[in-house]
Amino acid sequence: MNILTDPMKKIIDVELSHYPEDKRQSAIIGSLMSVQREHGGHLPQPLIDEVADYMSIPRIAAYEVATFYSMFNLTPCGRYQLSVCSNIACMLNGAEGIIDEIQQTLDVKPGQVSEDGLFSLKLVSCLGHCDDAPMLQINDQRCVMKLTPERVKTLLLELREGANRD
Repeated sequence: MNILTDPMKKIIDVELSHYPEDKRQSAIIGSLMSVQREHGGHLPQPLIDEVADYMSIPRIAAYEVATFYSMFNLTPCGRYQLSVCSNIACMLNGAEGIIDEIQQTLDVKPGQVSEDGLFSLKLVSCLGHCDDAPMLQINDQRCVMKLTPERVKTLLLELREGANRD
């Protein structure tokens, strides 16, 4: 069963075009990120295998990347993927309260998807905004910094209302 679609192959071809033939493996991060978006936000192992086969690189090389970086999801996730920084700067500045608020408001634990399928929660080790801690990232695209539990509650309500309008 092929999961890798023609549009995904075109995306991979664009990534590969940036590297010499003998450096194909260098395109794996961009390829997996793009394919993940096209596949609805996650990368099942058969899809990772197909990407590696298409790129003519060892499957283990693709799997090492997909399992190492926190931006890759190996299981289905919500429409809004909430990645909360749990590193020292964020924790010292209140990340625990942010995590608690998300868990209570959405009834979801890290690694889970909310019952309505809108949200998933992931704890990540660093998002690179220590001076604006605590923070979270939505769908690897939008960073929200200097959070408080109240701001998180408002943010979750806005995201839910936005999803209901769509």
